[in-house]
Amino acid sequence: MKASTGPDADATTAPSGRSGPSQSGEGDIALSVRSVSKVFSGTRALDHVDLTVHYGEIHALCGGNGSGKSTLIKILCGIYQADGGSVTIGGRSFEASAITPEASHSAGIRVVHQDPPVWGDLSVAENLVVGAEFPVSRTGRVRWREVKRRAREQIDRFDIAAKPESLLRDLPISTRTQVVIARALQDVSTDRAVVVLDEPTAALPVNEVRVLLSACRGLAAAGHAILFVSHRLDEVLTLTDRVTIFRDGKLFAEHRTSDLTEAELIESIIGRRVAEVRPNKTTPSSDRVLSVEGLSAGPLHDIDLEVKAGEVIGIAGLLGSGRTELLRAICGDLRTSAGTVKVNNRVARYKRLGQALNRGIVLISEDRATGGVFRDLTVDENLNISVLDRYRRVLGFRQRAMRRDAQRLRQEFRVKAPSGSVLMQALSGGNQQKVILARWLRRSPMLLLLDEPTQGVDVGARADIYAAVRARTASGAAAVVVTSDLEELAQVVDRAVVLRTGRIIAHVPSAELSAHRLNELIYSAPGKA
Repeated sequence: MKASTGPDADATTAPSGRSGPSQSGEGDIALSVRSVSKVFSGTRALDHVDLTVHYGEIHALCGGNGSGKSTLIKILCGIYQADGGSVTIGGRSFEASAITPEASHSAGIRVVHQDPPVWGDLSVAENLVVGAEFPVSRTGRVRWREVKRRAREQIDRFDIAAKPESLLRDLPISTRTQVVIARALQDVSTDRAVVVLDEPTAALPVNEVRVLLSACRGLAAAGHAILFVSHRLDEVLTLTDRVTIFRDGKLFAEHRTSDLTEAELIESIIGRRVAEVRPNKTTPSSDRVLSVEGLSAGPLHDIDLEVKAGEVIGIAGLLGSGRTELLRAICGDLRTSAGTVKVNNRVARYKRLGQALNRGIVLISEDRATGGVFRDLTVDENLNISVLDRYRRVLGFRQRAMRRDAQRLRQEFRVKAPSGSVLMQALSGGNQQKVILARWLRRSPMLLLLDEPTQGVDVGARADIYAAVRARTASGAAAVVVTSDLEELAQVVDRAVVLRTGRIIAHVPSAELSAHRLNELIYSAPGKA
């Protein structure tokens, strides 16, 4: 593993297939961050960090949840003001404490967030013109012909597979993200921009990831600087030229990605070897925890599935294949039209999630923001809310016991928080996910239904999450996991099934599990699985 001696180390030949920065000297530096610091309520989020990004370069910013990546991005775009340090953007220098959104935008910073704002019921042309000046006639009417003409220019410029009149809701997620990128860059003509892509592929299936990564290469080839934030390490290794690692708010290392293996990158990010973050698989028993026979619900047709005690199985498939609907149908969150579901050999006829929960079934939704996090409650309140009856007494709750048990859970699940009294919204995404998992695992469920449990979560937190799941299945429970990350799926489950258009088209045993095999099955022609 080879780290540079500092953030200004010369960037020489780019890895094969990548668009590396040019070598004409300081004029090619797009972004320079020097000794930037930020403290929140006594917690040092950034501690004198440095970063250099060149035009024409795709530069990864990696680190665990809470390492300071998001804080730095918000400082760069003027949402947060730093406590110290300086930033140079496209040759313009700023005190990091004085950057405003207007100054950041004027200097060339463009940020595309993980969940960018789009309007599904509007056309591509209308989405592109949002936030810009509408072309209007002398009488004040919108010149729609001009709106569409401008949209065609941006579609051609960014090679977007859509038409000006296409509705956003009818387009793949990757194409919607390209529209957002085009909207961010449409006022950048000859000037080069610094494009910050914050987890742009977190919710994308494999085929759409390829489209978006190709678009990133095109932006770099056009001379823009790309700051790429992702927890998908295979993307970091194949797409980027250099990677800067943050740990606990500090610059830990900088590497050329051409010099790195995935194992070395993991160790650099979290300080643990790969063997320590790969889950230990358990041997399932003969006892059936879940039995699904002939299930039809929503897009699902005639689903048969068994999961045994001690087993973790994976569900693979494209968006729209019925992955999420299968989990929802099992626990009563989606009405079934045919078939039966049995849990511990008892027919389950749940009409709402509460009934399933009381029978030992937990669904952890992919939508963390609306399906699991109480943002305005404290961390400890989020941990205790699933078992409040345990602490109830005549005149209130046993507060001391609640604090003690919540503290034990934070330690057990490695939740990184200043204290249990901070608001949940102050935690990083990975730590929020650990809190959600700890909250429900303390009820000792028999069946865990996990929908994208590690979306936007760093490799260290991911290992902790699956270790907690395996600890529960080792006690006789079972788990069903849905994730778009096929590498992850192949590593953490005992076997998998592949869904297409609501039907199971393949069963993949442990001996055949690999991301390559799952990809083959997902994209194979019907009848050839």
